[in-house]
Formats: sequence, C-alpha cells, structure tokens
Amino acid sequence: MRNDRELLIARKQEVLRELTRARRQLDGIRYGDSPHQRSRRQQLESEVEMLMAEEYRLRIEIDRAK
Repeated sequence: MRNDRELLIARKQEVLRELTRARRQLDGIRYGDSPHQRSRRQQLESEVEMLMAEEYRLRIEIDRAK
C-alpha cells in the first residue's frame, strides 16, 4: 500500500511539472491571432484542463491511500 501511495505522489509531481509547462506555453501565445496560434492555444487549454483533472484525481487517490 505504501508503494502505491509513493507512485501516486510521483505521478502527481510529474503532472504538476507538465501543467506548469503547458501553462507557460499558453501564456506565451495567449493573445496570438493567427490560425496556428488559435489552434495551439485550444490544444494547450485542453491539455491544461486534462492535467488539472488528473492532478485532482491523484490528490484524492493519495488521500485514500493513507
């Protein structure tokens, strides 16, 4: 059980790093208006939402694994 919790914590840290990267990239193109920038912005917004949901799910699983 302890090993599972440690794996969850490690994955959560990885997700947080990915989330930080995606948010930085999103901030860099937030106001761009070219078709490529709009498409990339939508991709990044979706990625940020997915990562936030995963981080939340992991947080709950970590709490349950105590």
